[in-house]
Amino acid sequence: MKRKISLALFAIVLFYSCHTAQQLAAPAPAQTPSFVTWDKKMIDLGVVKKGEKRTTFFEFTNTSGSGVQIDIVDACDCTKVDFPRGVIAPGEKGKLDVVFNSAEKEAAETIGINIVFKQNDTAGNPRIEVVEYKFDIEQ
Repeated sequence: MKRKISLALFAIVLFYSCHTAQQLAAPAPAQTPSFVTWDKKMIDLGVVKKGEKRTTFFEFTNTSGSGVQIDIVDACDCTKVDFPRGVIAPGEKGKLDVVFNSAEKEAAETIGINIVFKQNDTAGNPRIEVVEYKFDIEQ
């Protein structure tokens, strides 16, 4: 049963990862308080030439008081993310290394990266964090 829920959650996360905020009409769900602190949640890559690859990273600190572990990281096909696979102890940092490939992009966009943690919130819901990057495209 847990596997089916994870797959369903993954499908939902995948759908939303390639849509900009302007394309989605539904309001955002209520967020539980963050249990990790991000150094930044939005990165502006500026003008990217079509076909160019850009690298960046997002760093976070575990502020939960107990170990945390990332279960799934999901983003658009244009985005590859390397993330820590082990448990991150309280006070330790984790880092998402991101590579953006603009080859298939035709216009400026904001890309969301969804991070699903193995730990649930107090109500039993999955903890999901979202970081984003944006770019303008030069043809």
